[in-house]
Amino acid sequence: MTIGSYRHDQNKIVVLNPKGGCGKTTLATNLASYFALRGPPPTLIDTDPQGYTARWLARRPDTNNRIISVTGYKLAVQGNRSWPFRMPRDAGAVIVDTPAGLTQREIAELTRDADCILVPVLPSAFDVHVTVNFIARLLMLTQLEVPVAVVANRTQRNTLSLAKLLRVLNELETPTIAVLRSSQNYVQAADLGIGIYEMPPYRVNEDVEQMDQVIAWLDRRLMKSLEPGLMSRLNPLPRLFATSGTSA
Repeated sequence: MTIGSYRHDQNKIVVLNPKGGCGKTTLATNLASYFALRGPPPTLIDTDPQGYTARWLARRPDTNNRIISVTGYKLAVQGNRSWPFRMPRDAGAVIVDTPAGLTQREIAELTRDADCILVPVLPSAFDVHVTVNFIARLLMLTQLEVPVAVVANRTQRNTLSLAKLLRVLNELETPTIAVLRSSQNYVQAADLGIGIYEMPPYRVNEDVEQMDQVIAWLDRRLMKSLEPGLMSRLNPLPRLFATSGTSA
């Protein structure tokens, strides 16, 4: 089997929005569960003192695919820049879940050496206003060197709030890569310590289709070269963070 040339030295995905309650942990945990199935084991870093991601991992069944857990908020607050990178050599995707109310310095630390930044936003006027202003500051901070994308979260189809959200987001230079619906599947998965990709397909087909758009964007942005033979079990795109030619 052909081994692809991938950026497994830099695979840091930061889920970021200073507004609380916008679904950062939901997005981060579902990405982690996806990459756990795809392999190799991802690393999920919880930088939030509330510890929502760490509690999700504590509920995760031992029989499910491995996710490496790092609780980093203490080190992050102390400004130790090396803390996110003390990972096992075989670690796959590094996904960073961040807290609300970050300072400019903390945002700079958390996004240092990031390969992609995902910004979830809810369809409310206040959330949209806060997020649009934040994205403008974020683009200046990263000097347009890091791909940034928006994920509309907890939406309801055919509503005025969603229509308004999409109108505002369409005016941004930053792409909106997915519109995730408000679904009890995310709630039930969180309670079980799993992701939607680990639930029965007949229950989550629509949600998986939407989340696949996030995965596809990450693959396109982070893949260094396209080689045959490394195909995901869940996605027709090659395995992004492969460290060997062995299937997960």
